[in-house]
Amino acid sequence: MSYGTKNTTTPGCGLHHISIHTQKFDESMHLYRDVLGMQVRLETTTGARRFALLDMGDGSFVELSMNPEANEQLSPGNPLAHFALATHDVRGVTERLRAAGFPITMEPKDIQLGTLPASIAFFNGPSGESVELFQEN
Repeated sequence: MSYGTKNTTTPGCGLHHISIHTQKFDESMHLYRDVLGMQVRLETTTGARRFALLDMGDGSFVELSMNPEANEQLSPGNPLAHFALATHDVRGVTERLRAAGFPITMEPKDIQLGTLPASIAFFNGPSGESVELFQEN
């Protein structure tokens, strides 16, 4: 896990993952796993949703997600869904963002991604970018 050590305002801040919504899950797995050599940390299927976390080599991840039932609307040629910042304190960082006036689009919650327990929250940045806060528990 790629947790940073130099940010005293957001303890543990670093890049956790970049999320890509793919319409071609197997082809995407081939690229990131087989061609680029990323190691699969987690791969799971829930209903029609397929999901994988692939370690880029420094403990940060590419997240691949495909859900044919969700009818995801992404701009053509732009499958980037969001990026996630690692933190040791999702709830505390969320409150700091709220106090600074940034819209919280998903309140902190605990989740289970296959065998990975985590706490997450989402907010929008000033340009409308979707940012996830991700804490491995």
